[in-house]
Amino acid sequence: MYVQSARQNRAARSIRGPQSALTDFLASQNISAHQIRADADARRQAAAAAAAAAGEQATNSAEPGSEGNDEDGDADEDGDEVASAATTARRAQEEKRKKQAQAIEKIKKSKAYQKRKKDADESDSDDIADAMFREKLPPLPGQMENCEICEKRFTVTPYSRAGPNGGLLCTKCAKDLAKDDGPAKKKKKKVAGQGAGRRKVQSRILDGTYSVGAKSMMTLCIETLAKNIDLAVELGDLPAPLVDKIARQLSKRRLLTPQSLDLFLQPQCEDVNVYDGSRLSSYDYIRIFQQVTKLKNLKIRNAIQFKDDVMAYLITRNINLDGIHLHGANLLTEDCWRTYLEAKGEHLKTIKVYYTDKHFGDDLVASLRDLCPSLKRLKISNNQKVSDKGVEHLANISTLEHVSLDLRTFTSTEPYLKLINSIGSNLRTLSVKQVMDLDDRVLDAIHENCRSLSKLRITDSEVMTDPGFARLFKNWGNKPLTFIDFQRCRQVDAANPRENPHLVGLCSDGFRALMEHSGKGLKHLNVHACRHISQAAFEDVFSAEKEYPEMTHLEVSFCEDITDFIVGSIFRSCPNMKELNVFGCMKVKSVRVPRGKILVGVPNARGMIIEGFED
Repeated sequence: MYVQSARQNRAARSIRGPQSALTDFLASQNISAHQIRADADARRQAAAAAAAAAGEQATNSAEPGSEGNDEDGDADEDGDEVASAATTARRAQEEKRKKQAQAIEKIKKSKAYQKRKKDADESDSDDIADAMFREKLPPLPGQMENCEICEKRFTVTPYSRAGPNGGLLCTKCAKDLAKDDGPAKKKKKKVAGQGAGRRKVQSRILDGTYSVGAKSMMTLCIETLAKNIDLAVELGDLPAPLVDKIARQLSKRRLLTPQSLDLFLQPQCEDVNVYDGSRLSSYDYIRIFQQVTKLKNLKIRNAIQFKDDVMAYLITRNINLDGIHLHGANLLTEDCWRTYLEAKGEHLKTIKVYYTDKHFGDDLVASLRDLCPSLKRLKISNNQKVSDKGVEHLANISTLEHVSLDLRTFTSTEPYLKLINSIGSNLRTLSVKQVMDLDDRVLDAIHENCRSLSKLRITDSEVMTDPGFARLFKNWGNKPLTFIDFQRCRQVDAANPRENPHLVGLCSDGFRALMEHSGKGLKHLNVHACRHISQAAFEDVFSAEKEYPEMTHLEVSFCEDITDFIVGSIFRSCPNMKELNVFGCMKVKSVRVPRGKILVGVPNARGMIIEGFED
């Protein structure tokens, strides 16, 4: 009696933890969790016994002389049913394992698995994949879920909001939570010049399309048209300069296609400018000659498909061009060029050819005197076939007024001397690029023969000296030049690049003489990499009492003695300056740029700093 009473007292004093809502519900319905567990164990044991019995019966039925199955048909039927149930269960289990294995393999290929494996630093990858498989995934759109706050059942959508504890919220609770958060913060608009806008501004500066202040209405209209060019039917009676701007904008965006080309092919037009023909075919070029019957000047860049058949068709048309400008037509053969010049050359006044590889050579240049008696302007750029002989042949074309050569073969000084001595008095522009071995005799010949030049370009000379440049400009009878380009005329010595005892290239005295002669009328000056012009020479040329009212573009990149003071002096001495380039001038650090001016290449992260107001 004492033992039983003690047990009852201990049972009364036992401490129990809190019960879940499910446990309380089962207890109210007289459902015992222990009873459920016991019933489940009993079913499992019965199923196992049935499976064992089925296996034993199958073994007995396989033995010869067995009579049990024949005598008791009911036992055979029961055994078959049990065996079938066991087989179905086994197959279902195998199918489940197969699907699980496939899911795990899929998890191993995911980025989330690779990231967790890297962060967890676990050696067994199967454990990570198994853990991710067992994690509870969020419900997909269309599935039912309980709201985290009000526990109401709702259908999950792609816009269901997550609750504070990681669950999902119904529409009502999500709206209530949004009200508590307050109004959504609007994103600040990026102003041009800040963040990504600054990069865009700098890009426009390098492209030469940047202008201080808001864009004009015409510019905005052109950009809008370029973005929606597929909706345009025709350009109407727009003036030629505006049509040219539209063509440039389309080419910049690579939007010039056979469909948009029709906008520029008007029968009354005399000029057709295609600034990017990379997406045009030979048939598209033939269409130009079919539709523009009054064509006088043809300009095509990236004319990849301008082949012999296109030129042959042009020969058959009643079109006499005054000027032809072909860039990248390296599939046009020299024989076809000759055939065209023989048929139509007498009308040509301008020929410009770029990147023709080896299909425009000395023999063709020699024939220009007879085939093109009215030729005034000739430009041959990035050519691999014209040599010294071709330059000599140009001396026989007395009608030439503009000569521009950018050859990829070695050329010496003598052919250029013959050219300048022969037709130098007629020349208005002279441009020779990448002529490493031209010497001071060319500068002296220009000084003696040229009296009508307005543009002079000589680049990459490694032989010309500073005294030669000084002699060219001192007491020169030519009017002040408006365009001068002497970039990379300097000493090339890898051992001692700063030392220049022989004054090779454009140096201080030549620069002073240049500005004294042409400074008043000069608009564009390029002394890029003429690194031996001293700081004193720059300060003297751009001193306070000197002014160059016509100067708009100046390139002094990689002139090592350019400082903040000199840049400020340049802006003061050149009141109409638009763009100043100072790439590689590491002494330029914190110069202030007047409003309305552009300073390109400042070696710091901020770029140019603008102050003041435009007049």
